[in-house]
Amino acid sequence: MTLTRTKPKQSLPARIAARAGGGAVRVFLILVALFWLMPTIGLLFSSLRSPTDIAETGWWKVFSAPSDLTLDNYAALLDNNTVIDSLLSTIMITVPSTVLVVVIGSLAGYAFTWMDFPGRDWWFLVVVGLLVVPVQVALVPVSELFGKIGIFETTAGVVLFHVAFGLPFAIFLLRNFFAEIPKELLEAARLDGAGEIRLFTRVVMPLGGPAIASLGIFQFLWVWNDMLVALIFADSASPPITVALQRQVRQFGNNIDILAPGAFISMIIPLIVFFAFQRQFVSGVMAGAVK
Repeated sequence: MTLTRTKPKQSLPARIAARAGGGAVRVFLILVALFWLMPTIGLLFSSLRSPTDIAETGWWKVFSAPSDLTLDNYAALLDNNTVIDSLLSTIMITVPSTVLVVVIGSLAGYAFTWMDFPGRDWWFLVVVGLLVVPVQVALVPVSELFGKIGIFETTAGVVLFHVAFGLPFAIFLLRNFFAEIPKELLEAARLDGAGEIRLFTRVVMPLGGPAIASLGIFQFLWVWNDMLVALIFADSASPPITVALQRQVRQFGNNIDILAPGAFISMIIPLIVFFAFQRQFVSGVMAGAVK
């Protein structure tokens, strides 16, 4: 007598979950991704069309007349000193703001995690409390302060504002990540004669690379896409790209041949930065999820 083993019957949710990795779901995800990229694709094609074609037909007409695509809009953009200067101004604001937040946040996160000093826990609670302070609350008092010390409407003032409001999140994020590093690893390095600087540069920084890369991406995207702080604190003669494009819309509402390529360049640079560091970003997110 042989015993046959019957396969347990799967429930409907289990069958749906088992088929979730099939081709239909993949096609659905591809369609969702294309739908999400539709504004970017439309902006790209619009930036490659003449102002007359943009005014008469939609950007999807490029599929029936691809020969109408031209680079004249980008040539006109390069001749527009306002937009080019605004791009340079945005870079001069974004790069220092990102680097300073990452460096200072890493040092402070290490200090709050592995160094003993009076009031360490209380100071960290202050940092956590600063996370809930909205940017809008500080606009008026900080404007008055910057005006008194002479850095209002300067690049240094915008960078200082972004660094000040980016540090609480940076310290909070990196402190929690650094706290997951095994204490025995640092103690072994100390027994080998490593000081705090060597511990930070040789042990903590390599292990915290994914979290630091994630922080850098967040800070870069926030500063690059910012308009409120730039509108108030930046130099009106050379504003960042977000303010410059907004002024172009307000002053010359029909110059789509300048706005479309300028907006696309302003959007594509953060995308390039994100995809360049996406491996580190995903590693940081997954590490945080596991911990």
